[in-house]
Amino acid sequence: MHIITSERVEELLSNSAGRVIAVIGDLMLDRYFWGTVSRISPEAPVPVIDVESETFHLGGAANVAHNLKSLGIDPLLCGVVGNDNSGKLLVEIAEQSCLQTKGIISVDSRPTTVKTRIIGNNQQIARLDRETRSEISGNTTNQIISMLKSCTNLAGIIMEDYNKGVITKYLIEEISQLSQARNIPLFVDPKLNFFFDYQYATVFKPNRKEAQEALGFTLKTEEDIVEAGKELLFRLQAENILLTLGDKGMMLFQKNGTIASVPTKARHIADVSGAGDTAIATLATAIAGGASAAEAAILANIAAGVVCEEPGIVSIKPNALLAALEY
Repeated sequence: MHIITSERVEELLSNSAGRVIAVIGDLMLDRYFWGTVSRISPEAPVPVIDVESETFHLGGAANVAHNLKSLGIDPLLCGVVGNDNSGKLLVEIAEQSCLQTKGIISVDSRPTTVKTRIIGNNQQIARLDRETRSEISGNTTNQIISMLKSCTNLAGIIMEDYNKGVITKYLIEEISQLSQARNIPLFVDPKLNFFFDYQYATVFKPNRKEAQEALGFTLKTEEDIVEAGKELLFRLQAENILLTLGDKGMMLFQKNGTIASVPTKARHIADVSGAGDTAIATLATAIAGGASAAEAAILANIAAGVVCEEPGIVSIKPNALLAALEY
């Protein structure tokens, strides 16, 4: 894998600035209780957190869009929220973050997905989830598709699946056809559902666990990983497979037969929440700026490492990305 310079990164970010990338997927509101732990409860062997603050952040596909915005992209966020206070708050935060929210649809029949994390002494103690995983209706899906078809200046489409019901087989087929017809780069962050329905993606980015579950064999050795990447390329007809491997970095498989390892630099890991969101946002931004798949993979890997150094959900910023090149 070749080296990418800070001058090249600045060029890519400049080229991509202001371009529109659509993010389609499960929107979430991330709620945090921050506090300190100094004692164990007398009622049960659990820590007592003295809450000092409460914060709300964009999560799921909305966090991907927030990362895009931090990198200079104009993201179009598409998904659903419930007709509830959490949904209103999510839209409000998105608008305050200068995200396009015309693709967010309010649905009466489902709650907004909310993930509540309790942080004590800068470590996650527990997480509470409120969500539904039922598929959205065909009518709601058609609203999302119509929104995308009305956009004539898309520099990319990201499909972000967390198995909460927004990504359906029908939506995948329609978005895939749209991206091919208009030559719009398509980036996919999958879950096991519909894994092999994503065809002809520009970059398909599963993690090790997702690939193992989909292919039916474990990825223990480098030979296993290479076999998996080649099989995914063949079965998905993708231009690139970017297999993320946790602390082992990433492995990029390209349609032309090139295989390259993207190693991770040693870092202090505080919280891995949102690292995948940052990776795919950086990947799409770089390619929108003219990067090769190899260059984009390097930057995605670096960006994911940067955000893991801080507790909670944080977005990658250009200055932090550039500084990490020298790390």
